[in-house]
Amino acid sequence: MKIPEKPPKIDKILSQKSGKIFALLEDKDVRESIIEYNKRYVHWDELKYKKLPGNLKPEPVWVLLKIFRQQQYRFLKFHGWTFSYVLLDETLRKLHLLDKGAAGHLETGLEAVNTEGRDRYIISSLMEEAIASSQLEGAATTRKIAKEMLRLRKKPGNYSEQMILNGYTTLEKIVKMKNKEITPENILQIQKEITKDTLKDKEDAGRFRDNNDIVVGDPLEVEKVYHRPPDYKQVPELMDELCKFASNDDHTFIHPVVKGIMLHFLIGYIHPFNDGNGRTARSIFYWYLLSRGYWLFEFMSVSRILLKSKRKYGLAYLYTETDENDLTYFINYNLSSIEEALNDMEEYIARKQKEQIEAMELLQGIKNINLRQAEILKDFMKHPGKPYSIGEIMTTYGVAYDTARNDLLHLTRLGRLKKTKVKKKYLFQMTHGRTMFSPA
Repeated sequence: MKIPEKPPKIDKILSQKSGKIFALLEDKDVRESIIEYNKRYVHWDELKYKKLPGNLKPEPVWVLLKIFRQQQYRFLKFHGWTFSYVLLDETLRKLHLLDKGAAGHLETGLEAVNTEGRDRYIISSLMEEAIASSQLEGAATTRKIAKEMLRLRKKPGNYSEQMILNGYTTLEKIVKMKNKEITPENILQIQKEITKDTLKDKEDAGRFRDNNDIVVGDPLEVEKVYHRPPDYKQVPELMDELCKFASNDDHTFIHPVVKGIMLHFLIGYIHPFNDGNGRTARSIFYWYLLSRGYWLFEFMSVSRILLKSKRKYGLAYLYTETDENDLTYFINYNLSSIEEALNDMEEYIARKQKEQIEAMELLQGIKNINLRQAEILKDFMKHPGKPYSIGEIMTTYGVAYDTARNDLLHLTRLGRLKKTKVKKKYLFQMTHGRTMFSPA
């Protein structure tokens, strides 16, 4: 990925031709372009390639963009650094959607989905999040293989699968930790869990980095450095300050979703570990939002959206750092990803409601089965040749071993499934020739 060009210093340009620059605002096309570029929060690296009104050079237009932005800046002061950000109208719309519109609408939709269905979707979302977050950091396996490993509770066969399993078990713990405060000790524990059995030096698990060898760079071009983190001696103090920032809501109000995105950025910026920084940063973002009552995030996989636009994710970091620590780029990108994850969730709810109607119809056609067993049977019908284990049903439906076993045995007694033994393991498969409503 190409490192974005740093924008020119506006003070220098203004000192040379301020009068001419401000005179440009008299041109309607220039004014409309400024408004449009600020709506999309264009970075200098994009602006310099755009065809500008009246064949203007990009420098004076950039000056006007920055002046308008500076009038709206809010500031985050952190350990001697100053970060700026702008809450655009589009940003406020997305935050409102998360606060009210989406939460209410989705809660109503989820009420139509039985409790077991909701629990099942949370499990699926945690899997998706763990897989995508690991793939962002280089885990080389397909989503299908990774999900099968998690559902069947298989032992990881390689480094990539271990990364994904670590991510999944860590997220499970974070869901249970959502009422705990974020502390340096808890963050160290998260990093330890997320890097288990994947580090070259096992001593790097659960401890802050003790060197300045680490840089954020291009894996294919060693000489290309994107970011040099602060001195390792500062890391404990920086992480302590980060935790205080996360816990302190008494002073200047920052919207919780925006603050969660800032925490995500700051961990990447500090880079407190020798490995696992990205996965830890996304886990802390997830934890923080759950701790502030944003239950929707249990049902969403934001990392899956980040993975689809991995280059834009990287550019969001770089645009912020190259443009005088303007966090707006990173905030906007993450909010767009969250909105896309919300849209995916809405599609899921519509699909799930349809599936439950089909399961209810199945209940009417077959006596002596409950709704969960009807849904299990529907899964078998979708994959008639596939054998399912008890462990897979446990993980997929979030039920205990005895419950999964009893459900499968009951459907077998009804003649809907057949049971076979492979080595010491029982597998269940759709009875050949069965249709949804054929009599047993």
